[in-house]
Amino acid sequence: MNGPTFGRGTVIGMVLIGMLAFVALLYWLGNGGGAANNGGAHAGGRGLTGYAALAAMMEADGFEVQRARSKAALNGVGLLVLTPPADARGEDIAKIVNAHRSVGPTMVIAPKWSALTIRNNPKARRGWTEIVGTDLPNWPGFEDGVSVELGRAHGWHGGGFDGTLPDGGAVLSGSGKGLAPLVRSDTGRILAAWVADEGYYPSLQRFADSGDIGGEDTEIYPLVLVFEPDLLNNRGLADKQAGLMARDLMLAAADGRSQPITFDLTLNGLGATRNLLTLAFEPPFVAATASLFLAMLAVAWRAFNRFGPARQRAQAIAAGKTALVGNSAGLIRRAGRIHLISGPYADASRERLIAALGLPRGRAVEDSEAAIDRVQERRGLAGPPFSHVAARLRAARRRDEVAKRAAELQKIEKELA
Repeated sequence: MNGPTFGRGTVIGMVLIGMLAFVALLYWLGNGGGAANNGGAHAGGRGLTGYAALAAMMEADGFEVQRARSKAALNGVGLLVLTPPADARGEDIAKIVNAHRSVGPTMVIAPKWSALTIRNNPKARRGWTEIVGTDLPNWPGFEDGVSVELGRAHGWHGGGFDGTLPDGGAVLSGSGKGLAPLVRSDTGRILAAWVADEGYYPSLQRFADSGDIGGEDTEIYPLVLVFEPDLLNNRGLADKQAGLMARDLMLAAADGRSQPITFDLTLNGLGATRNLLTLAFEPPFVAATASLFLAMLAVAWRAFNRFGPARQRAQAIAAGKTALVGNSAGLIRRAGRIHLISGPYADASRERLIAALGLPRGRAVEDSEAAIDRVQERRGLAGPPFSHVAARLRAARRRDEVAKRAAELQKIEKELA
């Protein structure tokens, strides 16, 4: 009786490895979205224009910082920071802002620089960038009453701090009705502001030291617009005064409360699909998942429980026939009459090929073997024709020569049959 091909432990290990690989695949599919440190101007970027330093600074200050890769993650409470690229759709930005202002404050940081990842410098770390020009925001559908302008300025002041800008020759400022300044340039241009609407935002008023601006509605949250990104990006935070001002500006936008800060990555093309692993255990898919597990248990139970006796493999040649063939071969060798079987072997090979190829029976030997030769030729088989090999086999007398010619004939038979 033959044993199983694989042991029970091996089978269990194979099943467990397959299940773990499947779970890992589901998790990977749901947590994709690409590498965050890709040189972009967002919270995952560590280049000059990124905001990884701002996120890390707020984390070090004790805030709960999230880097959102899904639209659903943008609906939570706390400060939401958007860093859209210059070619983002204004309608998409407005939709996110309008949905969030009922649950928490929102800050939108405008883009300014066009940057490329440094690739040919061995000293450059992953995500490092170089600035190659400017790329100003164009967001029709979002705050259409506000305009931006690129000009010159040297320094900035706001929130009780003042400092210098990394590049005074390209400073982005904003203007429009209803903007309450938070940070200004030394030339008086607005570098950061909040939208003065019917809401009441005392923390922003204290930061701006501006008195009462806006309405008295405490049910809505503020919208802060940062026009000059060098106030908050990695390049700008290299200055200590800018870092202190950025911290206080974030606190003022968050209404001075220790609440979560969410940096959006979806507008920068780093969104991920919903996690399929958690989705499988949520209604209505949890029923299908439970049914799948029950089916797997049923299959495993049937696999490890045999029904009926084990099936025994029969011998290819019965014991009596094996002995008869062995004895006959031994008798022929002892009698030295091996050459007597060469002709019958060639004839038997020919008849088998006639049957396999569907050739007419009862013809002369020469005609049948010639027909087999023609089949060889049509199929383009290499080697001597069947008739020549059969003739050499019939003429063979020595044991080694008979074995050699018989092997050649057997090869032709295998190729044609």
